[in-house]
Amino acid sequence: MEKIKNPFCHLEGYNCFGCAPHNEAGVKMEFYEDGDDVVCFWQPQSQYQGWLNTLHGGIQSVLLDEICAWALMRKLQTAGVTSKMETRYLRPVSTCGGTVTLRAHITEQRRNLVTIEATLADAEDTVCTKAVCTYFAFPAEKARSEMHFCGCHTEKELEAAEK
Repeated sequence: MEKIKNPFCHLEGYNCFGCAPHNEAGVKMEFYEDGDDVVCFWQPQSQYQGWLNTLHGGIQSVLLDEICAWALMRKLQTAGVTSKMETRYLRPVSTCGGTVTLRAHITEQRRNLVTIEATLADAEDTVCTKAVCTYFAFPAEKARSEMHFCGCHTEKELEAAEK
């Protein structure tokens, strides 16, 4: 499993709720590549609860949508936007139960529409929430010019390129 470097950290004004490391209100997700999957390990905290000691469903959707975006960026080397998201809440996620694991992988691509499936599992590796996202993937030139996308690489790839 290799850590994916955030390609947007150098951008002035970058403050994504999902993945910006300096957004105090954000969830500060970090991502890893594990074969076909993009993975995130995230620690729920009480400020993200809905019901007592339970992770808010909206925050769960944020986490799942964000990991799907990173699966698109890493696997297809372009940016995109969410077109549709279907979320299934199977069981509550505790804000006191330890680190959750999110996983996402591309299941289908038709032209510029990409289907990505994602799961959120609790510390016991029980899947609590599932999502299927449809993303509109931008052509590479539009991703570069409008989304400031300069590639999505692992730290190991970047280290090798510097040598």
